[in-house]
Amino acid sequence: MNTKPITPATLASSVISVPPLARNADGSFNRGENRKIIRHLEAGGVSTLLYGGNAVLAHVSISEYAGLLTMLTELAGENSLIIPSVGPGFGMMMDQARILREFSFPTAMMLPSRDVLTSDGVATGLRKFVEATQRPAVLYIKNDGFIEVDAARKLANDGLLSWIKYATVRDNPVNDSYLRQLVDAVGPSLIVSGIGEQPALPHLREFGLIGYTSGCVCVAPKRSMDMLRAIKAGDFATAERIQAIFRPLEDLRNTINPIRVLHTALSLVGIAATGPILPLLSDVSDADRPKIAEAAKLLLAQN
Repeated sequence: MNTKPITPATLASSVISVPPLARNADGSFNRGENRKIIRHLEAGGVSTLLYGGNAVLAHVSISEYAGLLTMLTELAGENSLIIPSVGPGFGMMMDQARILREFSFPTAMMLPSRDVLTSDGVATGLRKFVEATQRPAVLYIKNDGFIEVDAARKLANDGLLSWIKYATVRDNPVNDSYLRQLVDAVGPSLIVSGIGEQPALPHLREFGLIGYTSGCVCVAPKRSMDMLRAIKAGDFATAERIQAIFRPLEDLRNTINPIRVLHTALSLVGIAATGPILPLLSDVSDADRPKIAEAAKLLLAQN
């Protein structure tokens, strides 16, 4: 596992995959199936794996957290960067910080919440987490009001941020005054587009963001890496053609549920048996499974 400090070059070198977490029928981690997901990504050239929303880490228990980190450390390839997540609650974050101190992950992401928080409170919580782990954290901005630009700037200036995952959904990703202010405040090399292939192109082209995260990269890693390379080369026509390949599955994720659809898709196309999804989520309906399978198979065929 790659444990080197994360730099802008690290963020630009790979699509940041956000894979689901495979579990057995009894809810325990399925090492073999998680290994399949990791190897599929690595075989496609993806070297950064972020375990967060799609892995349902907001609902992981403290009692299994050390086991999760141990498993990911053991399954990752030598050059793969693994980034776990913590929270979203402050007490949970601080309990997880004590566990993380025993591992060599260079950073961890603070999962966002919409409830019981203020901008200053988020900044204070991240500062306390960084103090406890003695390593910078990933700030995940998913909705307006989570953290003010000035608060994020202060965190960045104090060296507390490894990077920022920006995932606030807009009707038009180009018309985003908050993102423009954030880029002006901390610089584009610290910010990663966090909503998959569809907003990634305008985010990187118009705002100069350093890279992007993706869930559907878990189905077609080679194609997503091709898209990243095309954007970096300024070949936006090629990037747009690849972007369109991901749209059918992304549209289903947006209309049904991003986490549940991706979790099911990997099983339906035979990449890995992801097993039951962790409550408080539930599996997709039987009526939705055929169209998920069709879209995922079409995407995998393009890989």
